[in-house]
Amino acid sequence: MSNILFDTPGPRARARHRLLAAIGILLLAGLVAFVGWRFYDTNQFDGKKWEWVEYKYVQEQLITAVLATLKAFALGAVLALLFGAVFAAGRLSEHRPIRLVSAFIVELFRAIPLLILMFLFYYGLPTVGVKMSAYTAVVLGLMLYNGSVLAEVFRAGILALPRGQSEAAYALGLRKTQVMVLILLPQALRSMMPTIISQLVVLLKDTALGFLITYDELLHFAQFYGGQGQFGRPFIPVAIVVAAIYIGMCLLLAWLANYLQKRERRSKKHIDVAPIAPVDPDLAGVGAA
Repeated sequence: MSNILFDTPGPRARARHRLLAAIGILLLAGLVAFVGWRFYDTNQFDGKKWEWVEYKYVQEQLITAVLATLKAFALGAVLALLFGAVFAAGRLSEHRPIRLVSAFIVELFRAIPLLILMFLFYYGLPTVGVKMSAYTAVVLGLMLYNGSVLAEVFRAGILALPRGQSEAAYALGLRKTQVMVLILLPQALRSMMPTIISQLVVLLKDTALGFLITYDELLHFAQFYGGQGQFGRPFIPVAIVVAAIYIGMCLLLAWLANYLQKRERRSKKHIDVAPIAPVDPDLAGVGAA
């Protein structure tokens, strides 16, 4: 089918698209092959550069780094979602002062780079007598920055719904909180889910900035063991392992989101309908009479 911005391609256009796709795949495969050959040519696949994986204490440090990354992500994601929900509701409030304050806070923390927030919490606040751990600074930075972005996502998702949805709910006598929780949010969440998951993936990758304030996460692990001379400075092998772990976590997060979305859709298909009592043939004509 066609829409305003896109026409359904014809046979020649589809053939051209397939040709361009094949050329793109070949170019991408050639690039991957070239990078792999350069790694091989520079001895990045030699056993000496991968000996670090065999040491038990290195494996333990890697597991600790993964858990630290997940720990910061989990708390940061929960707080960011709560922050976004609260300030999205504030921006949708009928009271002007609440809307203005909420808009100021959201725009402020959305405009400040996440790294600056982490530096401010970890290095700036101690100058005024407020000390916090690297973990706390990372989580607060993740919450404020990503929560501000999610607040705009939530607000846009709710405003995108047809106005008749809320008007019909108010006509039935529902209060504003009931309209938001029972009518608007369930519909908006389905459309917002891909954007929310994308932002959570960004949040997961943003935990890597914690190594700049000495937080012991995956990138800090890669920086430390990648420069160890006793293992032949295996920066590339360590980076490959850490990148594979990041990719696996992001794919797992996307799979979980898709699973929850499909399960929610399946549950909506089952609607309980009251059984209809059979009609007695002898009484069928009573009403007509």
